[in-house]
Amino acid sequence: MTEITIKKERPKHLDLRVIKQPLPAIASILHRVSGAGLFLMLPFLIFLLDLSLDSSLGFAMFKAFVSYPLVKLLLIGLLWAFLHHFCMGIRILLLDLDMGTDLKPARASAKAVLAISLALTVILGVKLW
Repeated sequence: MTEITIKKERPKHLDLRVIKQPLPAIASILHRVSGAGLFLMLPFLIFLLDLSLDSSLGFAMFKAFVSYPLVKLLLIGLLWAFLHHFCMGIRILLLDLDMGTDLKPARASAKAVLAISLALTVILGVKLW
């Protein structure tokens, strides 16, 4: 009798919303999203820096502009993006040095990056608010 192997067809179109991503993948995707967000918001941040350093009147306008709750939320979001991008960048540098490339350390470092960046965002966000 011949043995027939049934080949399981792999899906051709993967739906990323359905697939459960591992924690390092989520951290990596957030690293890319935070980098893109920081890049796109750079003109806004440069405008705020220029406004604050222009004169005493400019600084007063800066303080008035930053006092709006929506602007504060945007700045807290940018703060998280910076902190996550920074912490994840350190993790990636360590991975480039071949440190923590096994499964358990990779998951632990991704979890640590997410926890540290979120904790720092809460601490600094409270000071900002």
